Amino acid sequence: MNLGKELKFTQVKTAVAAGTTDINSDIIDMANWDGVLFITSFGTITAGAVTSVLIQQDTDSAGGTMTALLGSGQAVADTDDDKCVIHDLYKPLERYVRATVDRGTQNAVINSIVAVQYRGSKTPATNDSATVVALKTLVSPAEGAA
Repeated sequence: MNLGKELKFTQVKTAVAAGTTDINSDIIDMANWDGVLFITSFGTITAGAVTSVLIQQDTDSAGGTMTALLGSGQAVADTDDDKCVIHDLYKPLERYVRATVDRGTQNAVINSIVAVQYRGSKTPATNDSATVVALKTLVSPAEGAA
């Protein structure tokens, strides 16, 4: 099995410098996909920072009425420097979804947010060429120069 052909990878937020403003990822269209993993990677989080990640959904592709999903909130401690939060959203009730990082009190750096869609009805998946350079598949490779 080649898992890379069954998944769609999209970087939905690039690095965000230290700050206390809330950050929304790009919106993901879940048409033809059953689930999505949001991987939110953090850098330095200043002592005393109040940080959390949640998932939102909407019927509007522009996200004009995004609403948080019950139970999706995950606190990030101010000692969680260089760690990530992973949300696995399976069968959302609305078509459009995104991750939101709530930053307050002190600075928190976001390294990136990546969305990995899975269980698509159309495979092989095509990755977002605007945010993914390549998906390199290796099957039983010999050792040697990379």
